[in-house]
Amino acid sequence: MCNFYQFFGRIEFYLICRFKLESYNSITLHMKQLASLILIAGFAISAVSAQEKMTKAADKLFKSKGEYQTAIQEYKQLLSKEGVKASYVNAQIAESYRLSNRMAEAAPFYKAAIDAGSKVDSIKFQYPFAIKATGDYKGASDAFAAYIAAGGRPKNMERATKEVENLKTIEKIATTRTRIEVSNLEALNTAAAEFSPFVQDKDLIFTSSRGSTIYKATGTPFTSLYTYKLDGSGPESVSELPSNINTANMHEASATISKDGKTLVFARSNDGSRKGPREVGLFISKYLDGKWSDPLPMPFSDAENWYGSPSFAPDGKTLYFASNRRGGKGGLDLFKSSLDANGQWGKVTNLGESINTAGDEIFPYIAEDGKMFFASDGHAGLGGLDIFEAAKDKDGNVTVKNMGVPMNSRWDDFGLAYKSPAEGFFSSNREGGKGDDDIYYFRDTKNDPRIVKFNLEGVAFGADDKGKQEILSNTHVALLDAQNKQIAETNTDENGMFVFNLEPSNNYTLICDRKDFFTKRDPISTVGKSPDPETLFEKETVIKLTHKIVLEKIKLEKTFVIDNIYYDVNKADIRPDAAIELDKIVETLNDNPTITIELSSHTDSRGDDKLNMKLSQARAESARAYIVSKGVVADRITAKGYGKTKPIIVDAATEEDFQKNRRTEFKVTKIKK
Repeated sequence: MCNFYQFFGRIEFYLICRFKLESYNSITLHMKQLASLILIAGFAISAVSAQEKMTKAADKLFKSKGEYQTAIQEYKQLLSKEGVKASYVNAQIAESYRLSNRMAEAAPFYKAAIDAGSKVDSIKFQYPFAIKATGDYKGASDAFAAYIAAGGRPKNMERATKEVENLKTIEKIATTRTRIEVSNLEALNTAAAEFSPFVQDKDLIFTSSRGSTIYKATGTPFTSLYTYKLDGSGPESVSELPSNINTANMHEASATISKDGKTLVFARSNDGSRKGPREVGLFISKYLDGKWSDPLPMPFSDAENWYGSPSFAPDGKTLYFASNRRGGKGGLDLFKSSLDANGQWGKVTNLGESINTAGDEIFPYIAEDGKMFFASDGHAGLGGLDIFEAAKDKDGNVTVKNMGVPMNSRWDDFGLAYKSPAEGFFSSNREGGKGDDDIYYFRDTKNDPRIVKFNLEGVAFGADDKGKQEILSNTHVALLDAQNKQIAETNTDENGMFVFNLEPSNNYTLICDRKDFFTKRDPISTVGKSPDPETLFEKETVIKLTHKIVLEKIKLEKTFVIDNIYYDVNKADIRPDAAIELDKIVETLNDNPTITIELSSHTDSRGDDKLNMKLSQARAESARAYIVSKGVVADRITAKGYGKTKPIIVDAATEEDFQKNRRTEFKVTKIKK
């Protein structure tokens, strides 16, 4: 497996291969890595001569050639042999996986090394990071806590303590939804590594190892800079930058071009010669007479320190980059340098502790609105490198925010570049890619319209006179809009279920009818039930509403109380509030054309019997007249006043009791067959 970590060094380097001079015949290692290897080597020296002989071939592949996959195979064969020190060999396998950016695969071998008695601080320190890479954040937190409790190197202890704090935020980061859509840029990606995109007009400048010239130490191609036509498709739209930019025996990567298109800055590795620089450096080229000039080292890019991932600010006058130069906070830090009035690059400035951590910060990008995006493994993230957004408030304070899922994953996500304010590209070695690091397209859909639909799932029941309910299958159900126009109809299934699609912010009426049952009307509304658009992440959201509709069985002489039919004292006039309730009787009669009813009126127990009887009859007739005025045939209604002869509460004592007795009722007196 090869990827941009192998081209660019250990997991803490991320950009371009750091090669030792040819006489050393090996990859230059980060100081942290070198310290780790020295400790491991010291551990190996303590082993017996037989141990040294058995691991010699694998050690050479690991230490001298950097051929980690082959070294893994050699070490694994040794595990089954007697006399091999399991703590050392497992540690070497784990380190080989780590240095070839397969941190999750390293986890069981770190554990095996520790279980076998490894005391090497770097092995115990890296183990929790490997657990984190598997997605077991709880296990990683516990492992960091155990490392802290046991004690280790001060810098590692500091980093472990920070990781414990970072891991407390993992669940929130992992579960917080964003409106970002991500897709693999399949037309561009290959089985090789593609990463570090940069948009220049209609071109995407990117880094890839798709070339044919092989670096012998790793067995993988050198990386070079390419352009991809964003309005094209397929491999034919990809072209390599000129040969004075891309060289046959060095790695070039991470290009940035000034907004006017006249200045190119990129990272280049050393060439392995004694006279060349020992480290990766930044180079600058000018576009003159239709071609790029021969690159020259940036004036501040010294030969003894590592420089990479350059990025121009929108004004083209400030360059941001990553380096391990002095003045950093730990690992790789982000720095900047600006052109002065004379066109000279000025003092290099560290971006400060709000951005830089004891981990690594790399791949800066400055958007048009001034926000900075960068990759880090030191801020709270899901694993490996995550992409972060840094912005200043009105007081100049910097806030760093994880870009969240799906931009970030438990794999390495880095190298963001915008194409427009709402879309852009980034790199990732997440699962599902075409090979190693791939370039992904992303789009912020926050301004896209959000469609909300409602599905009404209902069930129809029938109730007998004792209230016992049963499912009503094959029962007609209609849906009416706010203007009482039927817009849909269906029959219930064997389970009494029916489904209607509803629109947001609308009022509806359900009408359910079946022979031998009163037709039932129920109001249904979606008004105020749509979620806040800010909480919606999908283009279409379907909200399920449930409703139970119960039909009463028609039975002769069964009485139904009409609620809220009130009259003024000693009057029979239909008040507006009473009319609303009587309109429901009109609906019942219209919906059930086979029934004839008696409409009765009752008074409370106070007052003269004859006057109450006369008043109740007048009220019943007044109610009947109102219903007839609404189009109901008169002979379908009989008006009957009962005065105070049929109280609900015989010994009424309170005004509430009297009100219950002072009521209007109806009962079915005839059913037409």
